[in-house]
Amino acid sequence: MEWVLAEALLSQSRDPRALLGALCQGEASAERVETLRFLLQRLEDEEARGSGGAGALPEAAREVAAGYLVPLLRSLRGRPAGGPDPSLQPRHRRRVLRAAGAALRSCVRLAGRPQLAAALAEEALRDLLAGWRAPGAEAAVEVLAAVGPCLRPREDGPLLERVAGTAVALALGGGGDGDEAGPAEDAAALVAGRLLPVLVQCGGAALRAVWGGLAAPGASLGSGRVEEKLLVLSALAEKLLPEPGGDRARGAREAGPDARRCWRFWRTVQAGLGQADALTRKRARYLLQRAVEVSAELGADCTCGPQEGNGPSLFWWSERKKDELLKFWENYILIMETLEGNQIHVIKPVLPKLNNLFEYAVSEENGCWLFHPSWHMCIYKRMFESENKILSKEGVIHFLELYETKILPFSPEFSEFIIGPLMDALSESSLYSRSPGQPIGSCSPLGLKLQKFLVTYISLLPEEIKSSFLLKFIRKMTSRHWCAVPILFLSKALANVPRHKALGIDGLLALRDVIHCTMITHQILLRGAAQCYLLQTAMNLLDVEKVSLSDVSTFLMSLRQEESLGRGTSLWTELCDWLRVNESYFKPSPTCSSIGLHKTSLNAYVKSIVQEYVKSSAWERENCFMPDWFEAKLVSLMVLLAVDVEGMKTQYSGKQRTENVLRIFLDPLLDVLMKFSTNAYMPLLKTDRCLQLLLKLLNTCRLKGSSAQDDEVSTVLQNFFMSTTESISEFILRRLTMNELNSVSDLDRCHLYLMVLTELINLHLKVGWKRGNPIWRVISLLKNASIQHLQEMDSGQEPTVGSQIQRVVSMAALAMVCEAIDQKPELQLDSLHAGPLESFLSSLQLNQTLQKPHAEEQSSYAHPLECSSVLEESSSSQGWGKIVAQYIHDQWVCLSFLLKKYHTLIPTTGSEILEPFLPAVQMPIRTLQSALEALTVLSSDQVLPVFHCLKVLVPKLLTSSESLCIESFDMAWKIISSLSNTQLIFWANLKAFVQFVFDNKVLTIAAKIKGQAYFKIKEIMYKIIEMSAIKTGVFNTLISYCCQSWIVSASNVSQGSLSSAKNYSELILEACIFGTVFRRDQRLVQDVQTFIENLGHDCAANIVMENTKREDHYVRICAVKFLCLLDGSNMSHKLFIEDLAIKLLDKDELVSKSKKRYYVNSLQHRVKNRVWQTLLVLFPRLDQNFLNGIIDRIFQAGFTNNQASIKYFIEWIIILILHKFPQFLPKFWDCFSYGEENLKTSICTFLAVLSHLDIITQNIPEKKLILKQALIVVLQWCFNHNFSVRLYALVALKKLWTVCKVLSVEEFDALTPVIESSLHQVESMHGAGNAKKNWQRIQEHFFFATFHPLKDYCLETIFYILPRLSGLIEDEWITIDKFTRFTDVPLAAGFQWYLSQTQLSKLKPGDWSQQDIGTNLVEADNQAEWTDVQKKIIPWNSRVSDLDLELLFQDRAARLGKSISRLIVVASLIDKPTNLGGLCRTCEVFGASVLVVGSLQCISDKQFQHLSVSAEQWLPLVEVKPPQLIDYLQQKKTEGYTIIGVEQTAKSLDLTQYCFPEKSLLLLGNEREGIPANLIQQLDVCVEIPQQGIIRSLNVHVSGALLIWEYTRQQLLSHGDTKP
Repeated sequence: MEWVLAEALLSQSRDPRALLGALCQGEASAERVETLRFLLQRLEDEEARGSGGAGALPEAAREVAAGYLVPLLRSLRGRPAGGPDPSLQPRHRRRVLRAAGAALRSCVRLAGRPQLAAALAEEALRDLLAGWRAPGAEAAVEVLAAVGPCLRPREDGPLLERVAGTAVALALGGGGDGDEAGPAEDAAALVAGRLLPVLVQCGGAALRAVWGGLAAPGASLGSGRVEEKLLVLSALAEKLLPEPGGDRARGAREAGPDARRCWRFWRTVQAGLGQADALTRKRARYLLQRAVEVSAELGADCTCGPQEGNGPSLFWWSERKKDELLKFWENYILIMETLEGNQIHVIKPVLPKLNNLFEYAVSEENGCWLFHPSWHMCIYKRMFESENKILSKEGVIHFLELYETKILPFSPEFSEFIIGPLMDALSESSLYSRSPGQPIGSCSPLGLKLQKFLVTYISLLPEEIKSSFLLKFIRKMTSRHWCAVPILFLSKALANVPRHKALGIDGLLALRDVIHCTMITHQILLRGAAQCYLLQTAMNLLDVEKVSLSDVSTFLMSLRQEESLGRGTSLWTELCDWLRVNESYFKPSPTCSSIGLHKTSLNAYVKSIVQEYVKSSAWERENCFMPDWFEAKLVSLMVLLAVDVEGMKTQYSGKQRTENVLRIFLDPLLDVLMKFSTNAYMPLLKTDRCLQLLLKLLNTCRLKGSSAQDDEVSTVLQNFFMSTTESISEFILRRLTMNELNSVSDLDRCHLYLMVLTELINLHLKVGWKRGNPIWRVISLLKNASIQHLQEMDSGQEPTVGSQIQRVVSMAALAMVCEAIDQKPELQLDSLHAGPLESFLSSLQLNQTLQKPHAEEQSSYAHPLECSSVLEESSSSQGWGKIVAQYIHDQWVCLSFLLKKYHTLIPTTGSEILEPFLPAVQMPIRTLQSALEALTVLSSDQVLPVFHCLKVLVPKLLTSSESLCIESFDMAWKIISSLSNTQLIFWANLKAFVQFVFDNKVLTIAAKIKGQAYFKIKEIMYKIIEMSAIKTGVFNTLISYCCQSWIVSASNVSQGSLSSAKNYSELILEACIFGTVFRRDQRLVQDVQTFIENLGHDCAANIVMENTKREDHYVRICAVKFLCLLDGSNMSHKLFIEDLAIKLLDKDELVSKSKKRYYVNSLQHRVKNRVWQTLLVLFPRLDQNFLNGIIDRIFQAGFTNNQASIKYFIEWIIILILHKFPQFLPKFWDCFSYGEENLKTSICTFLAVLSHLDIITQNIPEKKLILKQALIVVLQWCFNHNFSVRLYALVALKKLWTVCKVLSVEEFDALTPVIESSLHQVESMHGAGNAKKNWQRIQEHFFFATFHPLKDYCLETIFYILPRLSGLIEDEWITIDKFTRFTDVPLAAGFQWYLSQTQLSKLKPGDWSQQDIGTNLVEADNQAEWTDVQKKIIPWNSRVSDLDLELLFQDRAARLGKSISRLIVVASLIDKPTNLGGLCRTCEVFGASVLVVGSLQCISDKQFQHLSVSAEQWLPLVEVKPPQLIDYLQQKKTEGYTIIGVEQTAKSLDLTQYCFPEKSLLLLGNEREGIPANLIQQLDVCVEIPQQGIIRSLNVHVSGALLIWEYTRQQLLSHGDTKP
């Protein structure tokens, strides 16, 4: 059309100046400038042929260039984009620019003046450098792109080089003036997409300048902005890679660049392969593909020098190994292309080819790398960073399996990859989940592979590399916040690395940092296990000659002894053995050197640190702060380690040796302790440090293992400290009672003194309490002095800091005395008659606060300068409030002791005693009111003693003061619910709360009066259950306490023992069906915790930390064990069981009604499963009378649409009922008489019961009538139309007939032919179809082949074996070990716990109806390598820059090398976005010229986009509304198009017989109504698709796709092409 227009203009006038002048007038519209371009190009062609005008044309061209085009381009450079119509302006402006640039190039050529091109280029270059960020940069680029080909290589060489250098700098992100970091992205894309391709066409200097800019060291192609670099390289690929050809081409190659030989080029390609942007990855793959193709076509050897070292080249080519190289790169590119799909089912078959890559990459001769390993790393990096987590996991597992089958040569790239991308990928917790079918508690498969990989890889590393690699690996573990699960398995893998002297002090510090990283997780068990593994890592990998014992002891202090390093554990023993073996090799410690010791023995080191610890310095006298506990912990740890190491050396030396060693270490400490009572001037901090060490030694020496009773060290240590009791206790008594504690900082000392006193009391109680004991005298004096202090200070004097602090100290001392007396009855100082202590406590003003001293008075007590700031801070409102709260807390500790001791004196009525001798006890209402007040005052970490008081008060007052008790429930629950996220104090508070709200007396009284308290307790019960869904373990506390209290009450009282439990049977019901469905991350943490627990003594964390049994399983275990203890002969037990059974059936019906259809392992499925498990447990305690009332409901449950596991339980319980009570058989036969429509496939449940008729009739003497009835029933169902029903009936028939044959019943002879023929027919089925397979499988199914309803009746079958065999998720499997480990509720002696005789537990899961699926999947997974794999067609030429998305669709298609047909598809009548999206994709794939839609708004529809997958970006879409279709079709007819309707009409043609014209327009009809009659009249022809089926029509998208393909096929054949 362009040439036709130009010819038409020239035919009107042969004067070019006139024509050009006419076009240069008026507004510079896109159409005008494009017409000018057409004309100039036509004139240029004529000039080239020698038929143009002689002199007028050059002059006219110069005038057009100087007078019109250059000013036009300048104006476009000077003004920003935008205009009256913003939606059209950008595209309109770009059309003008492109047309003006092309016209300018023609003018320069026609003018014949090279200087003009140089001048225009200079001006444009200046503009580009001056304003490359402004909108005018686009015009400057167009000018340079236009005149660049006209520049002379020799004369204009320097200019070309400057232009090329500037273009490269801008394209790669370099600023023209250096003020900014880089140009805007659109400017870079503009230069790369327009200017650089034109410049490299100039060859010579320009090409060398471009390549020089790209390959220069300063360009750093291997790093930085990879997207821009790949944009440039892909745009210039044809010029930067050699061009195959003849001699002339070969000569050109010698002068031109060869990117294949530049390592920076390949580093950029590799970086691009791993980018997040899909287009960047596509460009990188294109460059790789193109380089391989060029190398193969050239047939010449090529080598790219390595970046560093002597490893293989990043890229090389050898004609001798052409086939191997082509195979390698073909597989490589196929893998990279396949990974773009992110579909695991497509990718998995390709992974074996990755193994082949390693085979190609390593030389068999010398074991060296042939291909650079960084190429393999690109594949793994792409997999690790995939959006598909399954693909990421597959990639990690594949990498970890590398060394299982092959030995790869060492490569620094490998090590860097492990430290970088691999460890980043390993930080994802979800990778460590169990495999399907793997038992709960087994190790993560990926964790095992990681361990095996790390051990193998490190063992293969060169010796000089191991240390640096391990240090980098450990430091990487500190570089981010790791979750608990990844850090655990990484630590476990490190711990299994064989012993090697690899780490020095840097490694030890790095391991300590890793331990600190583990502290951020809330999973305490996982945290402790990780610490254990990290300590083992240190022992295995530490080079002891590079570290001192001081370094080791500091490292050990980073471990939490209460979580990992506990004395008596296997880890402690391992550490002692490691110290014993290496003690003489450690580097000298600074401590030993400072005191003149140069030996590195452990004993010398420990002795020196103890001496240094107890030695006091002069500066300490002036310091009033309590010393930090760190040093005391360190010294105590090292002392006990040294003692145990010495014990290892002399195992049989006995107690005397232990005593001698301890005496050597602790002599300095014991000397100081003995002087406590006599040396009044001993430095305060020295006494503090000694007491801290005493406490830490006692706490640390307690064994966590099983041999705690026979510990000599503990005994000797206790004897040492007992000998100092008198001195220490006298010192503490003086400090606590003589007003020596008078500052805020002294409160910490008070706490220390009281802890020491408590420890000393416990020590003396262990050896036997003697009344003349010095500690007894000290307690008595401390009690009396404290009471005296508190009484004196109530005199009303103005409070001072000293007096108030002494008041707090005295109350704390009294609280300690009360706690000691409460816990140890041997300490009872007085008889049960109220003594001075009880009288004082009873008359104490509760919740009494301490008046804050005046500020000026406080300063007088701040005599040490260092204490002033602390005093001011602690005496502030917040600081003083904490002191007051502690004071009130201690009051309630004392009152709790008093109430427990005199609980029998508390009146139960509301009447007050006129003259009580113990007011706090005998006036309980006032005390309860004070308790409520205390709950509002105290912080949540100090309410525990108030809860203990409420436990005593509430049962006494619930009848008389119900509202007050309910208020206490509400207030206490408010505190508990606010603590739900606090681990430290939550569990102790929850336990105390449960003990007072759910106390058996409270429950009994509340149920008896049935008042508001009863309903409040139930409300709280459900709130606790609700909280359990968020915080695991809350319900466990409640159910465990209630069951234990009910068991105790049941054993003490005879008949009415469970009356309380019966009123709260909902609690047991909820416990029996309890269990939340956890998120994947929660389930993963639970699985890993179970794995750690299963390690037992092998992991010290299990020994150090008590198993809290907070798993959800323990709720059900507790309830089930409680039910097993109930006695069916006890009436109260019997009523409780029957009430619970009815509630369970109600729950089952409620769940069934709530959701008609529920999925396997859904919450509904799990609840129903738990209901029937519990009913099975209750069954032995259900009598005939009760079953008579519920049997119909049980049968009715069999008719419900149930999942497999529930179906088995219902069938089992029906079998047990019929076996025990055959009287119910008539009702069972009635189940078969329902209408077939009502039964459907649920009849299979009752047929399965019939298959166990031999068990049911076991105790019936006369079996003939029952067998006859069963045979008649079964035979009716053997001919059912439903295949599953027939199978169940036939298997039941086979088992029944076997019983009949054994009994030899003559009455059944008439049935023999029918039965034998039926069984023979099914047994002799021919072929290998599903029918025969399923018949074999249902016979082998566990329920019919192995399961015995009586012998298998045990908890293991109910809760573990049957759920496992029925395909229930592993969360529902409860092993029998958990029942035995849960000791809160005792075992029921009479209940059968384990399997008896059958082999059921040894069977593997698998249902007969599901085995086909499983078998096929297994076979598919075991494929070693697929013969063919999916490969998407990727148009390699589709490397258009983002800039070109704004081109006209035809221009873009041409740039892409895409073939566009003359087919128009009209879909204006189609409504559904899904059909339109699919059509859009089909039209784009087969190259339709345009898709016509009713509204362009459909493009933004998500359903459209989901189906079109971005096809709308590459296909022209035109909007023609349905009312405008007639005009549109008529217009297309005038353009020569044949209008083809896709519709079935009377005159429609068969698609297979129709020949499509090249210019075809397909009109598609509406989804429901097809093509309207008025439009059918506009059609030239109707085409229909031949059909073979019954359905009348195809989906409109499918119909359109068939016609589009047929049109494309015919056009391809007509053009002689074989590929679309």
